[in-house]
Amino acid sequence: MLIITLHTYIFILGATLGSFFNVVGLRVPLKKSIAYPSSACPVCDKKLSPSELIPILSYVLQMGKCKNCKTSISPLYPSMELLTAILFTISPLLVGWSKELIIAWSLISLCTIVTVSDLKYMIIPDKVNLFFLVLFFIERMFIRTEPWWDPIAGLIVGILVPLVIILVSRGGMGGGDMKLLAVFGVVLGWKLVLLTFFIATLVGTIVGVAGMLTGSVKKGKPFPFGPFLVIGALVAYFFGSELISLYMLTFFSYLY
Repeated sequence: MLIITLHTYIFILGATLGSFFNVVGLRVPLKKSIAYPSSACPVCDKKLSPSELIPILSYVLQMGKCKNCKTSISPLYPSMELLTAILFTISPLLVGWSKELIIAWSLISLCTIVTVSDLKYMIIPDKVNLFFLVLFFIERMFIRTEPWWDPIAGLIVGILVPLVIILVSRGGMGGGDMKLLAVFGVVLGWKLVLLTFFIATLVGTIVGVAGMLTGSVKKGKPFPFGPFLVIGALVAYFFGSELISLYMLTFFSYLY
């Protein structure tokens, strides 16, 4: 019973933080304060009441519309609140009740903000990348990995891999994506950041091809790559070691 109650609190915390991360992801790229003014409808500019600010629940009760002007509210808001809440809740089940949980929650926070800003504006703000770069280095000083230099190697690999692609393709990736992958490298280390890039590229390619076949994505038109890096980073962080072990086992079994 106690563990259920604890996970319920974590879910509520995740949803609340997800709501805040929506604000950060929407305002920082526009160089607006994340504290002032308070949240309001972007159409009628009516200040939201406390009952309209309840994560997930407000969207459901209002049937996805502004109380005042009845304009449809973007499903991005409740989606990110719910996703953040779920990821916060399952993190202890995946990494255990250890110091590493702090890293996991920090990574999820970055991923939420980046997803919102990249989907909305196709921008990954330097301020966000820099803040989490410093935060992850501080956290890794106290919550260490083996070997100790892995975060530094991850940072370097996270810069070099997309940099080569940018130089060769002359703009095939954005600078924000490169900086984001470098920040992920501090958390993941060099092996898992490579896995992150591989997963992101694979998923991005599948979605891009499917989009072109359905007409939702036009050939030559850029689309945000940050969310795919986020998917890659979360999969690599939580399941990367198992995936690499499975790959090596399959590879050597095939050879012999």
